[in-house]
Amino acid sequence: MRKIFLLTLLACCMLLGAVAQAAQITDVKWGVNKADVLRIVVDVTDTAGYAVDMEGDTLNLTVNADKGAQVPHSKAVKSSLADSLKIVDKGSYTVVRVPLKQRLLEKSYKAFVLKNDPATGRPFRVVLDVTPRQAFYSGSGAATTVVSNRPVVSNRPTKNNSSIKKNTVIKTSTAADKKADKKKSSSKKKNDNKKNTAAAKTETTVNKPVINKSDTDKLAVIKGNGRFSTSGGLDGKIITLDAGHGGSDPGAIGSDGTKEKNITLSITKMVKEILEQKGAKVYMTRTTDVDVFGPNASDAEELQARVNVGEKYNSDMFVSLHINSSVNKNVGGFSTYYYPKTDNDLRLAKNIQNKLAANFGVDDLGVRQANFYVIKRISMPAVLVEMCFISNEKELTLMKGQWFQKKTARLIAEGIEKYFA
Repeated sequence: MRKIFLLTLLACCMLLGAVAQAAQITDVKWGVNKADVLRIVVDVTDTAGYAVDMEGDTLNLTVNADKGAQVPHSKAVKSSLADSLKIVDKGSYTVVRVPLKQRLLEKSYKAFVLKNDPATGRPFRVVLDVTPRQAFYSGSGAATTVVSNRPVVSNRPTKNNSSIKKNTVIKTSTAADKKADKKKSSSKKKNDNKKNTAAAKTETTVNKPVINKSDTDKLAVIKGNGRFSTSGGLDGKIITLDAGHGGSDPGAIGSDGTKEKNITLSITKMVKEILEQKGAKVYMTRTTDVDVFGPNASDAEELQARVNVGEKYNSDMFVSLHINSSVNKNVGGFSTYYYPKTDNDLRLAKNIQNKLAANFGVDDLGVRQANFYVIKRISMPAVLVEMCFISNEKELTLMKGQWFQKKTARLIAEGIEKYFA
């Protein structure tokens, strides 16, 4: 009887030990947005509890998970709030300590969790946002928190005025549509624009400018016929390629002055050439170093002008190409963003990301869902591809070379081809 009791006790101890070790921290990352709001993200293999407290001038994030052996004991941070963070293994739990360089205002930090996402391969995450004193209040006096750290979409100057007619909608049509429209020439066209806000998520990149609702109310919007093909091979498919930034908007800029707008245009032209050789009909939002809408446009005007190109030609697909940037110069890799407005956006993103991730010796940042304007406001399947980081010196050197550009273009084209297979 005693032997059975001891065996049962040992089994229970082993079970409890397994449960205790079930959640493990695999990485701790940080990022800073344009307002210098510091975001710390703890990747965990399973659901874990957390707590936040101040200990003198140190902010502590305690996570009920073991520290993985691959996680360093400390990391350098570039922020007005802190120069470093320490990851302390406490056995059954882990504490991320942030020694602060300034006193925080009350309620200037908050923590929350992001559930794991099997579709994009994102793990369970504990997130801590810390807002510095100088950025805590916006013009209205409300707290400014990190909504998301996002790739740069525009560095363009603010437009002083607008000559765009309010809610101008232009519809494109096929020959059959035009014939049907003649019978209904007396009927009024309805404007069914949807008004949305922009948001996105990734932990390490620089923020996009926010597009206000009032800006989107004044846009010239082209509406396509809403039909698109998703199979049957590349031959005859209509594809719109968007070379990010351009003209007055350089995009992200490397340490040597390299501009994102030039890299994206070069690679986009290569993708176009490859796809056309396989029978696709390809349009580009820009073929030279220009603003698509025009100089000094608002962000909403410029982004809608790019969407309009895809709608005008009733495209089967829209692919926007960008270069990423981060204040953390060690961050690098490919990532592909989608917005789930159709059943095919995620599938397109996976096909392109899988090709890039399997054929380059850089980090695979995965497929991520985001509310980026150009992929959310367009009717056909669309993705935004971030082709490495211009802020990472190694990747900056790579992306300036013809080898990288040609290989990236080829892999993106192969991903597109596989999507239509």
